[in-house]
Amino acid sequence: MSKIHVMSEILANKIAAGEVIERVSSVIKELVENSIDAKSRSIKIDLINAGLDSLSVTDDGTGMDKEDALLAFNRHATSKLLKEDDLFFINTLGFRGEALPSIASVSKVILKTSTDGVGTEVVIHGGKLIKTSESDSRIGTKITVSDLFYNTPARLKYLKSESTELSNIVMFIEKLSLANPNIKFTLTNNGKVVVSTSGSGNLLKTIHEIYGYLVSSNMISINNSNEDYDIYGFICKPNILKSNRNHMTTIVNGRIVKNIELNKAINDGYYTYKPDIKYPVVVLIINTDPTIIDVNIHPTKQDIKFSKIEELNKLVTNTIKDALYKSLLVHNVEVKTKDNNNEINIPKVNEYQVNNDFIIKDEQVKFDFKKVENTVKENKIETNNKNEQVKALELYPIGSVMGTYIIAENENNMYLIDQHAAQERINYEKILKGLENKNITTTDLLIPITIELTGSDYIKLKERMNILTDMGFVIEEFGINTIIIKTHPTWLIEGYEKESIERLVDLVINDYNVDRIKFNDNIAKTMACKMSVKGNERITIKDMEELINTLVLCDNPYNCPHGRPTIVTFTRYEIEKMFKRVMN
Repeated sequence: MSKIHVMSEILANKIAAGEVIERVSSVIKELVENSIDAKSRSIKIDLINAGLDSLSVTDDGTGMDKEDALLAFNRHATSKLLKEDDLFFINTLGFRGEALPSIASVSKVILKTSTDGVGTEVVIHGGKLIKTSESDSRIGTKITVSDLFYNTPARLKYLKSESTELSNIVMFIEKLSLANPNIKFTLTNNGKVVVSTSGSGNLLKTIHEIYGYLVSSNMISINNSNEDYDIYGFICKPNILKSNRNHMTTIVNGRIVKNIELNKAINDGYYTYKPDIKYPVVVLIINTDPTIIDVNIHPTKQDIKFSKIEELNKLVTNTIKDALYKSLLVHNVEVKTKDNNNEINIPKVNEYQVNNDFIIKDEQVKFDFKKVENTVKENKIETNNKNEQVKALELYPIGSVMGTYIIAENENNMYLIDQHAAQERINYEKILKGLENKNITTTDLLIPITIELTGSDYIKLKERMNILTDMGFVIEEFGINTIIIKTHPTWLIEGYEKESIERLVDLVINDYNVDRIKFNDNIAKTMACKMSVKGNERITIKDMEELINTLVLCDNPYNCPHGRPTIVTFTRYEIEKMFKRVMN
């Protein structure tokens, strides 16, 4: 008797379900993506106890006739791939034909669908067809899934708590809404609306509906392209940061993807604008020829392979850098007050208008989403004159507080400037530009600087001496394990030459990185921090003026090299609100 046999279709579907259906959110993902592929304009997801008891997805898409409704539950049955070559031109979210049979094999499913006229109802339990009957004629499809993993106890016990499952579902629907702003999404749990978008087709309005006013009003539009990729979307100013990457949404040809290299490219664009442990809110849409990407590398289709990833990474990083560079990024301090009921008042959107404007009555701010959206589509990123906006603030220092924060003002606002962070940014850019400058200028020392080393450090330094000489240092051996510096580049901080050289020698010996760009950056960061005015160190008004005037000339005057803000502002309105001069 043969030992090898073909497994049953139900068993094969259960095995496939182990790859495709991990949790409740996996079921939602597959069903909602099918609704999108069916050209739905409105999709409603209803959960009972976060879908642990049951869930349903209702759409107004094209629907199915009876024959297709039954065939859809067969493994590898799909309307999206007709021939082998179609695999290289995938323009739909689903294409494997595994989702429905996998879901049906580990749950109880009721499908109601219609293209027009009499509809079809299909009931399947654990992969077995229970009944087929006529249904209502509403065009579209409704799928109800209950008792998920009821026949696979080993999988059932790995479901998370209700709150965790709901959180995963909400996060996915939010991202799907951002990927499809033209579709109206409604998500309810136990009858309560959790997510609701209008399907207006306006991405910025959808961002507002998902994240609220604070995030949407701090968004910066981006739009750029190269020979292979078109990118567009919104990035948030670095005054709003998150503790994880969940709010970095990347969408490729309409598909939500999680790609480590893309996330790194986004983070690189924010380099020195934020701390390394914080992450921005980003909605990045990438469109490209489907032949240069491969979405068929993972059963859940959430990862993607790019054939020209380096070009894409460069495009993303540079576009974000340029957008941040030309934006006014002074951190604004929000004032929150308490009413008679001791509840915190947060500005809310109180009124929608047909023309997609939002009126923020509490703050008297008109936010024109349509205008911003059109600007994104019509204008490419262009480099403007360096920081004209921050120069135009015309800040005048009037004193300091706690020996650390410079108080400055103009006609409308008050500003606090962290003197250490500000000078650290100035020194960082000076040192970094000096390191990157091919035309090295040097100065001779009247009295050479002597540096004594241990035997092991001296050997390491001799091996890497060219790093220092390439920077413009003139170095000679001076006895046992000792060197003297006779000439140094002019970018060293004046008055800190000896300390700077000692710090630099230490970095060359102990923290040398073969990546010269990273090594230079590490040098600039380390030396800038050590050579900058400290907190609790009093400086004169003249020094304050010079610090501010130099800061506004920096490429990024808003953050220190480690991403901390250099300057925050209080508006006149916010100050008067604190002192109850205004009460709304």
